[in-house]
Amino acid sequence: MPIIHEDRNHHISPFFKFTNQDGKTITYDDVKGKIIVASYFFATCKGICPKMNENLTQVYKAFRGDPNVLILSHTVDPLEDSVAALKAYSLHFEADAKQWMFLTGDKQELYNMARYSYLISAEDDTAGVSIDKDFIHDKHYALVDKHGRVRGFYDGLNAGEVAKLIGDIKELKKEED
Repeated sequence: MPIIHEDRNHHISPFFKFTNQDGKTITYDDVKGKIIVASYFFATCKGICPKMNENLTQVYKAFRGDPNVLILSHTVDPLEDSVAALKAYSLHFEADAKQWMFLTGDKQELYNMARYSYLISAEDDTAGVSIDKDFIHDKHYALVDKHGRVRGFYDGLNAGEVAKLIGDIKELKKEED
């Protein structure tokens, strides 16, 4: 059974509007009714991002071709992560934009989505402690059910947690069928 967030009434915002690596506008209407794995990264990151996204390929491979499971990887650096930069980055992971979306958009909207919808961290590093540029982002993925409820958090750097995420998605698919 997936880790259940304490507040089962917490839902992701239905008001977001981002752009994926193919230049397509993505809104809540495009993802509603789907199981979502959400993460934050930036394409020029030399720290945790490459490992987190490499681990996400395990999730992607496990559900590749399943239109009911989406991965939404949001940038924390929309000034650098243009649509073209995200497209080039997505090619490293052979990501099909219909199922694994690398998203950019308004910085404040991206950060608000992290904090208030997915309940994970994405913010400017005002203390100057970040290894990579001025951005801090969480190492966790958020699992969101087809009703838009956050159901669990998984350490994106831990292979065991990634395997658990895959198992929990399978359980959610059964629960939701």
